[in-house]
Amino acid sequence: MGVYEYRGLTPEGRAISGVIDADSPRLARSKLRKSGIFPTDVLESDGAAAAPEGATAQAGRHAAVQAAERWIRWHRTPRLSLPELSVMTRQLSTMIGAGLPLMDGLTSLIEQIERQQARKIWIAVRERVKEGASLAEAQNAYPAVFSPLYLNMVRSGEQSGTLALMLLRLAEMLEYQARLRSRVLAAVTYPIVLLVTSLSILFFLILYVMPQIAQVFSDMGQALPLPTRILLGGSQWLRSYWWGPVLLLIGGAIWAQRVLSTPEGRLRRDRWMLKLPVFGRIASMVALSRFALTLSTLLAAGIPLLKALGIVKGVVGNLVLEGAIEEAAHNIREGESIAGPLQRSGLFPGFVIQMIAVGERSGELMQMLKKVAEAYDHQVETTVGVLTSLLTPVLILFMGGIVLMIVLSVLLPIFDMSQAVH
Repeated sequence: MGVYEYRGLTPEGRAISGVIDADSPRLARSKLRKSGIFPTDVLESDGAAAAPEGATAQAGRHAAVQAAERWIRWHRTPRLSLPELSVMTRQLSTMIGAGLPLMDGLTSLIEQIERQQARKIWIAVRERVKEGASLAEAQNAYPAVFSPLYLNMVRSGEQSGTLALMLLRLAEMLEYQARLRSRVLAAVTYPIVLLVTSLSILFFLILYVMPQIAQVFSDMGQALPLPTRILLGGSQWLRSYWWGPVLLLIGGAIWAQRVLSTPEGRLRRDRWMLKLPVFGRIASMVALSRFALTLSTLLAAGIPLLKALGIVKGVVGNLVLEGAIEEAAHNIREGESIAGPLQRSGLFPGFVIQMIAVGERSGELMQMLKKVAEAYDHQVETTVGVLTSLLTPVLILFMGGIVLMIVLSVLLPIFDMSQAVH
């Protein structure tokens, strides 16, 4: 089977290019047409031809990997969304669980993928597997796509002969994380849209409407009351010195980026995040949910506890909690239980400590950790929902107050004019 680089057109007339594997140029064109692409050029990749018969397949595989990786590098860092990766992982698990060899499963998976970037990644993975690498080794070449957690789960499944089961557990965990993220995003989207819309209207009134009203009053020689003068002064200042706030925001962003580029800066940020009144609690619950679910999944995959903790600390997304987990792993290595070191850190609530302790004593640690993740998932959803229901009316009242101030600033001179006429 050879590898062909192609150029073509989509049904919408958009130019597209990439690589495809097929036994001949004619079959490559046929596969492209079936996928909805009208090919204009189909050329065999360099190195796939003019080789001895025993080396043709090897050259073709190398060419496929090189072509896919050229495409990936050209399109910068490749990424797959959580829903995408979870669906693909579940599909691969289903096919391997049905008895298909890994290569056939990967080929079937690639044929079902529509997005070109995702397709290129899995083609490169398949070609590396063809060259003799394990699935985990092939995926390890793309750390931006496959996390250490993902790779360790796949490696454990390959070593234990339970790859289909490990992929299924990975898919379930990725689906859980995607659901949690989508719930939080859905809850905060409306307040953000409301805030952005309100601020846009506010700036339009201040920067465009108010100066025109001021010009009308100025032409009439009308003395303006204090609220109107304050608002017009602020409008004039923004129109004349708009670059000041812009430079301030840019400078603040550059400073924050430099601070957060250092471990000390990120540590201070994460410690500050945990101390915020409401948002700190939400961030803590999300991190603890990730900790519990990931550790439960890794232990279920047969990964040793200390190795699992080393993976989990990179998943929680908070350096303060990472340090506590690393310290706990050090104490566990010296013979302590899990619950004790975590409790001494003061960062894990009593509920988590009690559930872990019960799980250790009963031998059901994985089940207890999963219940912890489910409990915090529910709490995050509830807390974000309550916060959103409170934040929305607060934003409406705030913007209503601003608009009322603008309206009064316009009406007060009109009232003064009417009294002067009478």
